[in-house]
Amino acid sequence: LGGGTGSNTGLGVRGLFAGGFISPTGTARTNIIDFITISSLGNAQDFGDRTHTSDTCAGAASKTRGVIAGGYAGSETNIIEFVTIASLGDALDFGDLPSNRRNRDGCGDTVRGLFGGGYPQSAQIDYITFESLGNAIDFGDLTVVRFNTGALSSSTRAVFAGGDESPSSPVSDVMDFVTIRTLGNATDFGDLTATGTGGQSATSNSTRGLIGISNSNTINFITIATLGNAQEFGDIAAATDYLGACASSVRGVVGGGQTPTKINTIEYVAIATEGDAVDFGDLTVARRFCIGLSNAHGGL
Repeated sequence: LGGGTGSNTGLGVRGLFAGGFISPTGTARTNIIDFITISSLGNAQDFGDRTHTSDTCAGAASKTRGVIAGGYAGSETNIIEFVTIASLGDALDFGDLPSNRRNRDGCGDTVRGLFGGGYPQSAQIDYITFESLGNAIDFGDLTVVRFNTGALSSSTRAVFAGGDESPSSPVSDVMDFVTIRTLGNATDFGDLTATGTGGQSATSNSTRGLIGISNSNTINFITIATLGNAQEFGDIAAATDYLGACASSVRGVVGGGQTPTKINTIEYVAIATEGDAVDFGDLTVARRFCIGLSNAHGGL
C-alpha cells in the first residue's frame, strides 16, 4: 500500500497522491497532486501541481518533504521533484535519477529516500538525502531484476515486495530488504502469499508493512523487524491495480486504481488489526498509476 510515528501536531498527518492516467484509454496523464488528512475521513483536496505530467513514478517522504522520482511521460524520465508536505503549492525541481526509469516504488527514513527496481528492467536501488537537493546516488541492487515493486520501510529497513521480472516472464513473489543507512545489495526477506500482474502497492507503520497484490483485492502483511513470508491481512473493495498508498502510525490508505475503469476511490485499514478496507472518500479525479506518500509513514 508506500509509506511511523509522525507528528499529529500542526496540520496533522497528511497523505498525498500524485500523477497518474486519467483518460478512459489510459493515454492522458495528469500533474495533479491531491492531499488528505489521514486521521479523518472525506474527499481529497487539491494540493498543487507537479513540474511535469507523468505516471508510474516513485514516491518517498520525510516528515517535511515529499519526493517524486522518475515516471513515464511518453518515454521514461529521470526527473526528481519535491513538495513541502505541510504547505500547499506546486512541486519544485530536486535533481535527477542516474537513469530514466518508471514503474518503481520508494520508501525511506527521516534522512534518506530509496527507490528500487524499475523499467527498463533493473535491479538498481538509488537513494537521495531529503533535506538536500541533488541527484540520486547508487545504493546497491535488489536480489532479482524487476519492475512494479511495492516499497515500505521502518526506521531501519526498506522492503521491496513483488514485481515483474520482465514483460513476458512470471510475476515475482520475492520480497527483499536493505538497511537504509548503509549501502549494499538487498537480502531475501521472504515471499508474498500470491502474485498479481501489474504494480504492487505498499505502505507501513513502524512495525508492520502492508502490500496490496496487484489485480487482486488481497492485502498481505509482514512484520518488518523479522524475516519470513507474508500473511493474509484482508481485502480492499475490488480487484484493482496501480493504486497509490500511504500511511500514518494507525492507518494504511490506498487511492485510485483500475477495475478495469479508472476509479477515484480512497479506502483505509487499521494497520494493527487484520480486516477488510473501509471507504475513506474520493480523489479529486479518477486515475491509475498514481503514487502515494505521507509525512507519518513507518520510517519516520
